[in-house]
Amino acid sequence: MEHTEQQKARAPSHIRRFFAELGPGLITGAADDDPSGISTYSVTGAAFGYAQLWTVFFAFPLMAAVQIMCARLGLVSGQGLAGVLRRRYPKWVLLGACALLAIANTVNIGADLGGMAEAMEMITGLPSLMWLPLFAGLIVVLLVWSSYRQMARVLKWLTLVLFAYVAAAFMAHPRWSEVLRFSFIPHIEWTASYIATFVAILGTTISPYLFFWQAAQEVEEERAKGRRTVHARRGATDEELRAARTDVLTGLVLAGMVMYFIILTTGATLYETGQRDIETARQAAEALKPLAGNAAYLLFTVGLVGTGMLGIPALAGSAAYAVTEAMHWRGSLDDRPRVAKKFYGVLAAAVVLGLVLNFLEVNAVKMLFYAAVVNGVLAPPLIVLVTMLTSDKKVMGSRVNSPVLKWLGWATAVVMAAATIAMIVV
Repeated sequence: MEHTEQQKARAPSHIRRFFAELGPGLITGAADDDPSGISTYSVTGAAFGYAQLWTVFFAFPLMAAVQIMCARLGLVSGQGLAGVLRRRYPKWVLLGACALLAIANTVNIGADLGGMAEAMEMITGLPSLMWLPLFAGLIVVLLVWSSYRQMARVLKWLTLVLFAYVAAAFMAHPRWSEVLRFSFIPHIEWTASYIATFVAILGTTISPYLFFWQAAQEVEEERAKGRRTVHARRGATDEELRAARTDVLTGLVLAGMVMYFIILTTGATLYETGQRDIETARQAAEALKPLAGNAAYLLFTVGLVGTGMLGIPALAGSAAYAVTEAMHWRGSLDDRPRVAKKFYGVLAAAVVLGLVLNFLEVNAVKMLFYAAVVNGVLAPPLIVLVTMLTSDKKVMGSRVNSPVLKWLGWATAVVMAAATIAMIVV
């Protein structure tokens, strides 16, 4: 009797502890389903139906391994990814890594801003060119005068709208036998569009900015605990590493669930009705019609804007962290502008460059998809660096990667590089 009461008392504390430990990994998972991701999954489902559902399960262990390595790197070294690269490798490696990040992030920021603006034009009728500078300015102002933590506390609730795809999937009455078959039996087509879509899926789930962002946010968590110097932050306990792993996996499970049901829902609606080539936000939003009717456009817009407001700060912030660490400047999202002028200057510049891309008049949905492809092409060299650093005793001490983690890291780099080569060849 006494033992049962103790178990009951322990259960709520375990649940509270689980949620208390969620932090950078959960936010990273939410940011992973940014407008580029939503559009990529929508394009995938519309173009190929259920045929690429298997990629969700295929990509999960790969992206989990990379993000866990990045979290461990930040916790054990006490520095972000660029900071470790600066200390460990020649300058050309550091500059090359920062250049890859800058290219990928600029394209991604531009695509996300364009997607948000087109979604707002859809429901308000006001031109997207009016919304573009408004969103860019709002994000920069909020990051400078508020903090990302405060933004995330509010905006993360908007991303819950994406779970409308779960309900819409069931209400669209998909052919469940086909869904199960395509979920667990890989279906591959040797066509340029299929392989490009596969590269885009990998690129939007295993994105370069997430590597820098994850490590930097682990460092920010350490700073928040009063460990202000690299020496004070260096090293991590078994408990800290376990909590980081739980945090990362929780965020990625939620991100993977959203990914799966967006592909499933668009496959069951857009693909089945012959809408195979999505070019506008309105077309993408129609996947939610079985659930919400004409309110589908509003739901889609809220989800896209919410994820953009979470994702763009992570994109711009990861660029700012990388450049700041590479140049050995002071700065973080928790610092006020007067003491981190260069950090916020880089952040603002990243958003402005992304904004400028939208005046090239590229279709917003296609730009979001191409951003994912760019991420997929540029990610492999950075994954190699992450795997090497986290397997290096001079960086990690006794906390080097386990054999499973190390080989998953190498496998991720090889798969993404092979997919890029196949895309070019085909």
